[in-house]
Amino acid sequence: MELFTGFLLLLPVLSLPGVAAISFQLPSHSRKCLKEEIHKNVLVTGEYEVSEQPGLKTHLQVVDSAGHTLYSKEDAKKGKFAFTTDDYEIYEICFESKLHPAGNFRVPDQLIILSVKHGVEAQNYEDIAKAEKLKPLELELRRLEDLSESIVKDFAYMKQREEEMRDTNESTSLRVLYFSVFSMLCLVGLATWQVFYLRRFFKAKKLIE
Repeated sequence: MELFTGFLLLLPVLSLPGVAAISFQLPSHSRKCLKEEIHKNVLVTGEYEVSEQPGLKTHLQVVDSAGHTLYSKEDAKKGKFAFTTDDYEIYEICFESKLHPAGNFRVPDQLIILSVKHGVEAQNYEDIAKAEKLKPLELELRRLEDLSESIVKDFAYMKQREEEMRDTNESTSLRVLYFSVFSMLCLVGLATWQVFYLRRFFKAKKLIE
């Protein structure tokens, strides 16, 4: 029987300059996934290397939160992938180890080395410099300009999210207030009805005048 184990790793550290790659062990008959939230219209590049073990094949798949496959590779060993995000959501990179049907023996864990970059870090500025014939200083200014634009977009998105959360909180508070007033009116109406009902009942039983 195949045994699948879930594994979640957050990758914000990968967006920082100087962070080349991460590595982890992938046992046979297991599945490990790495997730990260990424903004809309952002270039994402990745490079992976899977250590080979006899009888093991590793399937690599990159999907979004809707389950759309952005990249897929059977028997992944070493390679690269790239895609541009369509919307702000969580993207998932999964490695799944499968043992060959003929191999029922125990094999060592596979070593997975993965490097993921997005935004400014994913841009190949050497190709840009060649295409646009930029000097080293001009290229550095171009990179800083892209980085500044990325930071501005991040702040704009955080401001938008803050406004949405504030609107949601205000709307929720207003609804709670209306519900509280409605509940109080219902309780007062019920109490008044009980008083009149009991008064008529006691009068009918001639317990009060």
